[in-house]
Amino acid sequence: MNLDLLLSAPHNGHLWDDEAYWPAMTEAVAGESGAIATIDLAALRYNALDMAVRAGGVPIRLASKSVRVRAVIDAALALPAFRGILAFTLAEALWHAELGHDDIVLGYPTADRAALRRLATDPEAASRIALMVDDLAQLDLIDAILPPQERETIRLAIDADASFRSAALGHIGVRRSPLFDDEDVALLARAISRRAGFRIVGLMMYEAQIAGQPDAAGTAQDAVIRWMQGRSTDELRARRAAIVTALREIAPLEFVNGGGTGSLERTSADPSVTEIGAGSGLFAGTLFDGYRAFQPAPAAAFSLEVVRKPTEDIATVLGGGWIASGPPVASRQPKPVWPAGLRTLGREGAGEVQTPLQGAAARDLRVGDRVWFRHAKSGELAERVDRYLIVDDGRVVGDVPTYRGEGKAFL
Repeated sequence: MNLDLLLSAPHNGHLWDDEAYWPAMTEAVAGESGAIATIDLAALRYNALDMAVRAGGVPIRLASKSVRVRAVIDAALALPAFRGILAFTLAEALWHAELGHDDIVLGYPTADRAALRRLATDPEAASRIALMVDDLAQLDLIDAILPPQERETIRLAIDADASFRSAALGHIGVRRSPLFDDEDVALLARAISRRAGFRIVGLMMYEAQIAGQPDAAGTAQDAVIRWMQGRSTDELRARRAAIVTALREIAPLEFVNGGGTGSLERTSADPSVTEIGAGSGLFAGTLFDGYRAFQPAPAAAFSLEVVRKPTEDIATVLGGGWIASGPPVASRQPKPVWPAGLRTLGREGAGEVQTPLQGAAARDLRVGDRVWFRHAKSGELAERVDRYLIVDDGRVVGDVPTYRGEGKAFL
């Protein structure tokens, strides 16, 4: 199913009120059986255009790990606001290059020797893909596979740490690159420039402590998070500017990538940034609830069927243990969203094969009824299903395969 024209159409200003939205979704999929996953086209359209507005004209490089559906990736890239793919494995990047995409940045370093050999011996792929590096050992691995005189020139982007170092709170952010300041980056860039067979084309700095941290979750920590994010934004703007200045003296940069779905406004305001890497906002997993700056629509969801009633106030659905990556905390569990008021059991959670759900609403559920869930993360649901049903205006209008449905399991 081609989504280009549908996604490019104006959205209808739809409001995603639970009382109307989820019963309508239930009715739309009434003819389906078993576990299903859905994409609501109006919600997807709304989220894509909302991301474009929030980015303020700065191009969005689409983070494919947060989608993992080729039709949606292609449809988003057909919009003016989106440009290029931020891939999560080299094998995936090579696949997209074979499919005709010509602007692909690998978001993480790779040690996939087979994929590196393919890249190094394919002139077309080598011209379309940039690898992410932060250590000369990553270049040594490439040279050990094929020396410079036997391969294509490898395009590189340097990954620099964008975390916040607080005297009071310590390291705030994700553990990525060992490179922190302009001296670190310049030292590596000079060493790369002296080596044959490599060319620096970009810089990446992902501020997870801003882009991936809700600031309006309704907890006592909200004020602290907002303070931290304000301080981090100011510190990072100055540090990133110094890094970009130092790096441009060594290599001409095609792009400076920063941010994510949760920081589109802040990152687009940084004059050093030329593009923003984002994708989670399209499907809007539950980890993107609780932000002050935006309220995405629940574009992707999944639905499971009740198969038994162990007690009057417990309904058990088949499946459900689709846990998101990250720390093993409650926020990583799928969230039952309809009927309202259901919760997983503390001693069972979301199960490998079955998930008991308790609450007043369970009393009205019968065997064969559907319960709707939202996944914590945007892209990981695609690893559990072969296809998404596309729902538009209250009916299923088609389906699109996930990476899994196309026989691809990249990570």
